[in-house]
Order: sequence, then C-alpha cells, then structure tokens
Amino acid sequence: MIDSFSKADVEAFNRDGFLTIEQDFISEATVMLLRERFDKLFAGEYSTGIAPDEVNWVRGRDPETKTRQICNGWKADELIAAQVLSEQSGRLAAQLAGWDGVRIVHDNCLWKPPGARTLGMHQDGSYAGYVDPAEMITVWVALDQTFAQSGTIEYVGGSHKWPKMPPSRGDFHDPDDWLAPVNEAAPEGASTERTPVVVKPGGAAIHHSRVFHGSGINEAEIDRRALVTHMVPSTAQFDPVGADPIYSRYRRRDEMTMDESYFPILWDKAGNRSAWLSSLPQLPGAVAAGSA
Repeated sequence: MIDSFSKADVEAFNRDGFLTIEQDFISEATVMLLRERFDKLFAGEYSTGIAPDEVNWVRGRDPETKTRQICNGWKADELIAAQVLSEQSGRLAAQLAGWDGVRIVHDNCLWKPPGARTLGMHQDGSYAGYVDPAEMITVWVALDQTFAQSGTIEYVGGSHKWPKMPPSRGDFHDPDDWLAPVNEAAPEGASTERTPVVVKPGGAAIHHSRVFHGSGINEAEIDRRALVTHMVPSTAQFDPVGADPIYSRYRRRDEMTMDESYFPILWDKAGNRSAWLSSLPQLPGAVAAGSA
C-alpha cells in the first residue's frame, strides 16, 4: 500500500495533470469485496437504507449499453464508504494537490460492461461552481484489469493548464462525439493525444480538476468497474451564488459551511478527520487512519 509519493511523482502530476498507480493502491481482498457491493448497489439494495444522491442507470429502465453510474454510493453502503472516505485517499490526494487537507464532495460508482458506450471528455472543475474555491482533485480506483480497449479512463496530458471550460450542455453519457469537447477547447498548437489508464485491479489514477478526461466504448469482453472520490480543500465552502441542482440541497440557508455529515474531512495536516468516520468498517489490508 502506498504511504506517500516521491518528488518525481509530484513533478509528473504537475506536468501531466494526472498520476497513475499501476497496482496495490487497494488490496486484492478489498477489490473482491467492493465488486460484491457493486452488485448489490446496482441492484438497488442499499444496506444503510439510504438511496444514493444520483442513480443514473436502472436495470430494465436504461439500455444495457449505457455506462452504469451511481453518485454518492457511500451513503447507501458503508463498505463503499470505507474506501471512498479513506484517510489514504485523502492524504495522497492532498499531497499531489499541495493542499493542507481535503473533504469529499461526492463519489462515482462506474460500471462499463462489455459494449458499454462512451463518457464524454470533460473537466471536473467545470461542474464545481457551487463550491468555493471551485477546485477538485479526484482519486479513481480500478476494480478490474483495464486495457486501452476496455473503455478505461483516458487523459489528455497537460490539459489542466488550459482554460477551464463552461459545463457542457450536451449529454455526458454516449454523446455523438465524445472527443468534441477536448478538440474544441485545445489551444492552438496544443496536443490532444490521449493516455489510457492501464492498471491492474486495485490500481488507481489521481487527476487534477482541469485535466480533460473521458472514456471510449468498452470493446473488451470484461467489465470495467471503478470507484471514484472527488475531493475539494478541507477549508472549502459552498459558493453563495453558484448552485448545483443536487448537491446544493445540503447548503443551509444563509450559511456557506459544508456540513461534515455530508462532506466529511478525510485528512488534514493537523491530523483532523471527521470524527464519525471512525465508525466505518476496516477494509482488508487498509492502514488504520492516523497510523501512516
């Protein structure tokens, strides 16, 4: 398990806008456990009794070729929460971002079975206008072996240095041209070459909120599942003007503080972590919070 990144790793992240960890970000036993929880989560079985904030694929309602996505699955399943809200993810993300601490804004549970269609290229930061500062860093953890042809996440290296684009008005799921946003945003002379993330189950990638990323069709014969944590600085607050139709519902009237019940602090340099996170189950092979 990774405790910290080297100076070379940080430099690579700053250069490219992402960093790939080929294996052992989480243990094999944790991978197997999370796959089981995905089965239940996407079957609508919520062990906490609380539904996720977004369920963007339902069996029998949506096409089998649509990428399955659930947002804030951690609220529905405490084993999903144990990974999404891990101290390790927070600490390592903060190191790369250069922040003193991080809190979660939301997670993504993504499942692309064979034949599943594209997810359009985008910058996460384009959708963070409801948070101040409107910055994110994201940890993407693979639950399956990934290949260039398996619909894995792909990054355009260096695109985090481009201007932040406004949110796309098109369909994020299987757009007509999933590469159009990056081609339209690229400054003159900039490369739009894509790097697919090829990792083993339990491998990961961490990316900057302005790096363009998306995924193509899963042309392989295996599933591609990933568990994603989107984080903001631990000192972040709600923006008093910008609003998100889902996540701004947790903003109290006339108060911009982000409630730790819904946006817990995963790690900060003073050793703080939202107290209630200590009640989450320990995942196999995980390092106990505060022991690293």
